[in-house]
Amino acid sequence: MTINLSLDWVNDFVKIAQLARQSAIGKRLPNHLYVHISALQFLDINLQEYEKKARKIINNIDDFTLVKFNLQEPKISYLFYPDFDTNPHPAIKKSILVNLQENSSKTYEYYSSQNPPILHRKETFVNADYLHYQTFAYLTSMEEELGLLDNSKYIGTQKEWRQLLRDHNLSFVDHSLVCFLDKREEDLYIVDRHRAAMVRNRLSRPVRLALEAGLFESEYTFFDYGCGHGKDVEIMTEKGYKSYGWDPYYCPNNSLEKADIVNLGYIINVIENLQERRESLVKAWELTKEILIVSAQVLVDNRQSGFMAYGDGIITERNTFQKYYEQEELKIYIEQILKTEAIPAGLGVYFVFRDNTKANSFRASRFHSKVRSPRVLSPLKKFADYQELLQPLMEFYAQRGRLPVKREISQEEAIKAEFSSFKRAFRVILQVTKEEEWEAIADQRRQDILLYLALSRFDKRPTIRQLSAPLKADIKALFGNYQAACFLADEMLISLRNLSLIKEICQQNCSVGKVFEKSFLVHINELDTLPTLLRLYEGCASRTIGRMEKANLIRFYFNQPQIGYLNVPKFDTEKEPLVHTNMIINLGDLKVRYQQFIPHQAPKIKNKELLITMSSTN
Repeated sequence: MTINLSLDWVNDFVKIAQLARQSAIGKRLPNHLYVHISALQFLDINLQEYEKKARKIINNIDDFTLVKFNLQEPKISYLFYPDFDTNPHPAIKKSILVNLQENSSKTYEYYSSQNPPILHRKETFVNADYLHYQTFAYLTSMEEELGLLDNSKYIGTQKEWRQLLRDHNLSFVDHSLVCFLDKREEDLYIVDRHRAAMVRNRLSRPVRLALEAGLFESEYTFFDYGCGHGKDVEIMTEKGYKSYGWDPYYCPNNSLEKADIVNLGYIINVIENLQERRESLVKAWELTKEILIVSAQVLVDNRQSGFMAYGDGIITERNTFQKYYEQEELKIYIEQILKTEAIPAGLGVYFVFRDNTKANSFRASRFHSKVRSPRVLSPLKKFADYQELLQPLMEFYAQRGRLPVKREISQEEAIKAEFSSFKRAFRVILQVTKEEEWEAIADQRRQDILLYLALSRFDKRPTIRQLSAPLKADIKALFGNYQAACFLADEMLISLRNLSLIKEICQQNCSVGKVFEKSFLVHINELDTLPTLLRLYEGCASRTIGRMEKANLIRFYFNQPQIGYLNVPKFDTEKEPLVHTNMIINLGDLKVRYQQFIPHQAPKIKNKELLITMSSTN
């Protein structure tokens, strides 16, 4: 309720004090209300007029930082913190005290003070839409977590605060805490980037994921930008690929080579300089002919205890810098700089393709179900005579859900010479197999394509010209045209918003898996057999964030939009195996929560036989 003040400001001070004590804006203490100059406009109109009355007494100054309303007597102080935005705990330089009752003012200067007052919890002085509000709030949360704000005698003045930081071996870079391992706060902090290079005896995770994804064609060359000790180069050379590497510390004299596949493995997260970080990504892209692998540390939970933020990352016990990205933040960072879509291969690992057609083919392949050719029944003599010739045709149909078009299989000439067409050859196959099994394969392929097209809607869906020739032929054979396929995909995507429908499908349409009150749990090997809408639901998580490595169970939540991945190492060998790790992806804000259990606190998987069919274990 707004209080209408009379012109007698002094007599109305009780009402002014009441308004100030009720204010939702600013930092309230027992006897004072502090408000940043930017937040004055959000105060009650009477408080605004009261403050303007005081400002007129000192000739309408407008270069102050905070206004301090005295709640005991009609006085207002104007406080000057010139580096309020840039200093995590700025010291006061000057204050002007205005006495509204006496119509007078007095100035206090702190420029030469050896122990000036300083600010903490800066977010409390400003409004929530202030440019640096989140930065201020995050700093406060870190200081609270470390217990730095627990004892009031150490906060509020510069000397005591600096002593507390020294006792904890801490200082600041911008608004991030730094742990000075050598205890010399006054020295320039030098990050030992080279010590971030890991000594390994196997392929790094990003290169291994690219190899497992089939991205390395036989003639491809490989270059490791920031190769560290060079293990990836060594192993890829042993596998028969021409491989080279360069590192600014371990092999700075090596030349920078263009290659089909370039690896920028955990480099951008160890460079503390923003410009250098960007330049490393751009340079690696310039060297890339086909595919750039970019990887970085990602933040999946709270920062680990004992690590302090440095810039936008941390300084570790090895005296190295680490930038922890959110997964979606990393994707956006790559795409903003390279102007090309980054495709997630796993947590913290992205593939960036030069060729859009190849990128689209890779995306589509990730949702391609693995099916087997139908079993041949008692073969007729005619089929037995031509089984070796017809086997490639059967395998092609099992892979694509359709017959080949011209020049898609190498046996085309021989098959057509014998049967005149693929259709006639396939009729012979149908005589010794069940036609409904082939129809099921074609329908499975339709669902795979719909899944790919639905998920491509999250980015810029490719035009028909941007698709590979085999995928174009799939769409024509199975849908008639691209527009029809896209329409069906969009309809399916709309259905995904209905969590009640997801719940119904989990409860009634799944022949495998276990339904809980708020979720549905199933083995990852059963994913391709699930209804397409559930595959789409999981795809929304895996296409953006990536699946947790070694996950063998998937949890579909239907109380809120999120997907969970569980790693149960002894699922195959123990009756009630323990969950080792659990990762949950919230599809609303794309935040990732990760939990690793110690054995005596780990949840058990009961009735595991419900989660997987016998055929999937073979």
